[in-house]
Amino acid sequence: MKKFEEKTIKTESIYDGKIIKLQVDDVTLPNGKTAKRELVKHQGAVAVIPITKDNKIVFVEQYRKPLEKSIIEIPAGKLEPGEEPEATAVRELEEETGYTTRELSFVTSFYSSPGFADELLHIYITDQLEKLEHPVAGDDDEFVEVLELTLDEAKQYVEEERIQDAKTNYAVLYLHALGQM
Repeated sequence: MKKFEEKTIKTESIYDGKIIKLQVDDVTLPNGKTAKRELVKHQGAVAVIPITKDNKIVFVEQYRKPLEKSIIEIPAGKLEPGEEPEATAVRELEEETGYTTRELSFVTSFYSSPGFADELLHIYITDQLEKLEHPVAGDDDEFVEVLELTLDEAKQYVEEERIQDAKTNYAVLYLHALGQM
């Protein structure tokens, strides 16, 4: 038995969408009582910390409907069924930034919101960027603007709350901790 395990009694599927699935589980708690858990099921995602030859971090700015505003993020996207995270990382880098790379290093994986979602986010880094001669078309419903910032500028954006999402804050902290930029 797993520590503090909650055993599922019943699962009710609420929504099966393109990006997420929603379900409500009835569970038995470790103390024998029951509770409901609202769950978001997600395929998983990948993000890339791309660093240019002149030591700038490549970000994208895009509108995020749940927030009703544009935010600045590292390039990222969801895994397609059967797609390896490294392949997703390169695809998203190309679609969102116009750069590609032949060399990615794995940094870490983490759950983005484990209180209600199972999304596992894989983070990669590259400093071997090459500009694509013919940019790859991105998603039809995705509009992004590319920004290149120094680490100091990125830290300032965090302080000003222009960078607010977890994966991008993580990327800035990670680069700061490396102390190499």
